[in-house]
Amino acid sequence: MASTSAPLTLPVLPLDDEVVLPGMVVPLDLNDPDVRAAVEAAQAAAPRESGAGRSPSMRGGGRETGGQTGKPRVLLVPRIDGTYAGIGVLGTVEQVGRLADGDPGALIRARRRVQIGAGTTGPGAALWVEGTQVDDTAPDPLPGAVTELVKEYKALATSWLRKRGAWQVVDRVQQIDDVGALADNSGYSPFLSAAQKVELLETTDPVARLKLAIQWLSEHLAEQDVAESIAKDVQEGVDKQQREFLLRRQLEAVRKELREINGESESEESDDYRARVEAADLPEKVREAALKEVDKLERSSDQSPEGSWIRTWLDTVLELPWSERTEDAYDIQGAKAVLDAEHAGLDDVKERITEYLAVRKRRTDRGLGVVGGRRGGAVLALVGPPGVGKTSLGESVAHAMGRKFVRVALGGVRDEAEIRGHRRTYVGALPGRIVRAIKEAGSMNPVVLLDEIDKVGSDFRGDPAAALLEVLDPAQNHTFRDHYLEVELDLSDVVFLATANVLEAIPEALLDRMDLVRLDGYTEDEKVVIARDHLLPRQLERSGLNADEVTVEEEALRRLAGEYTREAGVRNLERAITRVLRKVAAQHELGDRELPFTVGAENLRDLIGRPHHVPESAQDPAERRTAVPGVATGLAVTGAGGDVLFVEASLADPETGAAGLTLTGQLGDVMKESAQIALSFLRSHGAELELPVADLKDRGVHIHFPAGAVPKDGPSAGITMTTALASLLSGRLVRTDVAMTGEVSLTGRVLPIGGVKQKLLAAHRAGVTTVIIPKRNEADLDDVPAEVLEKLDVHPVTDVRQVLELALTPASAPASAEVPVAA
Repeated sequence: MASTSAPLTLPVLPLDDEVVLPGMVVPLDLNDPDVRAAVEAAQAAAPRESGAGRSPSMRGGGRETGGQTGKPRVLLVPRIDGTYAGIGVLGTVEQVGRLADGDPGALIRARRRVQIGAGTTGPGAALWVEGTQVDDTAPDPLPGAVTELVKEYKALATSWLRKRGAWQVVDRVQQIDDVGALADNSGYSPFLSAAQKVELLETTDPVARLKLAIQWLSEHLAEQDVAESIAKDVQEGVDKQQREFLLRRQLEAVRKELREINGESESEESDDYRARVEAADLPEKVREAALKEVDKLERSSDQSPEGSWIRTWLDTVLELPWSERTEDAYDIQGAKAVLDAEHAGLDDVKERITEYLAVRKRRTDRGLGVVGGRRGGAVLALVGPPGVGKTSLGESVAHAMGRKFVRVALGGVRDEAEIRGHRRTYVGALPGRIVRAIKEAGSMNPVVLLDEIDKVGSDFRGDPAAALLEVLDPAQNHTFRDHYLEVELDLSDVVFLATANVLEAIPEALLDRMDLVRLDGYTEDEKVVIARDHLLPRQLERSGLNADEVTVEEEALRRLAGEYTREAGVRNLERAITRVLRKVAAQHELGDRELPFTVGAENLRDLIGRPHHVPESAQDPAERRTAVPGVATGLAVTGAGGDVLFVEASLADPETGAAGLTLTGQLGDVMKESAQIALSFLRSHGAELELPVADLKDRGVHIHFPAGAVPKDGPSAGITMTTALASLLSGRLVRTDVAMTGEVSLTGRVLPIGGVKQKLLAAHRAGVTTVIIPKRNEADLDDVPAEVLEKLDVHPVTDVRQVLELALTPASAPASAEVPVAA
């Protein structure tokens, strides 16, 4: 039906995500650069097209000209997602002036469809195109089917407009008789999308256009009917709930009157949760959340299970000490005295707590208690072997700071909900252990001891260590959210002390959030002081004895620590003291012992039996492990602190044994590689060391680490294995008083290792007097107690040759590789 006429040259006025159909009048904002450019270009071209030779006036309410001929003309083109439509609308600028909000604007009337052609040039900054008007008029007279479509559209439009209350627009629609104009009038419909309006614009057949408008209007009315039906159902449900709520309030009032008539007491004030919440000193956001739950409780029925869940949640929130805080004891000297009195040694952690208190005091003095919403809490990780006082240290820290103390045992915890709490949707839901610890402490700034953090496991229920990342992060724990509470809990003022035996078992991300303090065990002198000042008085009381009835000499305590309980901590030492006192008490009750009694070193064997850990230096020379060639003493670090480690080597008979290297003792891959390196070094450098390296080629080499049930790994036994093999080949014994640690390279270099302090303490406990360490670990000697270094002769070395010179006894007989190794 479309026909063409003479081409037009018009400036383009793009409409972003908007479509204007013929017959529509739209105001456009001239602040838009594209709109301004198109209008100004049309105004500049208008005099030439009309022949009037006049320029458009911008004063007053704009200019008004009779008819279409003399008015500036633009081409309104929809631009959807940056793409122009193929058909635009010829529009005339009816008026230029101010919009209702005071911004400059233009009133444009859309008149006819225009088929867009090629671009061209024109005045101004606008885009000019050539276009051809599209004839989209309907036939006259209208066929009967089209007349029915017109009636149907008017009926649908009237129904929709009446629902919106637009009665004036109803009359206007009824007066439109032209099919195309009636279809284009649907462009005012707000429920049509931009794509649908573009489809209307590009449909030049007016009858097809009217059918589209009827289809879309029918679909919209059907959707409205469904929405009204849903809204009606919802309103009926709300009315029912409100009626039920009103009746329940009336029922409560009736019950109250009945109680008064019968002389019964009213329900306790604790049942009135709204009064309790309003009376409680809660943070603002917590108060809002609690009041919302109270509203839900008041609307819920007595039989609803949700009511009991809400009551439990409100009880938990109201029992938390949101505004309770204990005042820190800023007597720094007094706090240090408390720590020294309750724990001997442990200087590192004592200094850390003293520093923390000093900084807290200065922050308080300068009004910096809260900085950026965060308070001055602390997160310390106390890592060390069992029995060194990590757990009891938490109570001492709380005592020194004047804070409440609470312990959270994490050993064996595998459920992430144990830390963060359960969602309230679960039956029997509870808050996590952190929230319960705050509730138990009764203040928001307690000392919380997270015991055995390295024993936390993970399974299908989540990873508790991952849940601890937020708890132990000083940068974010001021907004900690428990899954049960679902309100922010400020943990930034809490002092967290996490204890662990094995550093490697703590996830790296979790360890990064804590200040690490190592507790490497006690020296023998420190153990004696702890036993004398702490363990003995406590066990005397528990045994029903007085200090004037039983006295334990210091030499007896030293022997208990050195020969009966060789350990990093003092737990077994306390048990040994308990056994001694228990034996004395029993003998007294049986009449075999008179009190008072003094326990000397010579009485220990009669009371608790023989010693279990006799130093190598105290044994008969023929019974020592290093009494035969091929045995060397190394040093290692275990979960119980440092320990001595013996290495035994032997050569197989060339006729019966197969060549190669055999390793036993439950060794890890790194330790196996160290043995291969030690063997390779001796094979390549045995000649210069004057060793019979030919035996290493023809005979099998067996290296064994006793205590085969204990897994062992790490590179620090490298020089020990090299020394044992060199001793075996040369026939020279390894000195009994020498222990060593260090990694060995293929070139014979001695490389640094870790755990120097623990290893030197172990050597001291074992009675070793000479220790060989890598030269690059010499700086670690600053961490070793001075009394231990005084009793040890420490030799930092850089090469295996130095190790062999120090460790092997002088050759007094020809080297023999046939010497058997003592098991």
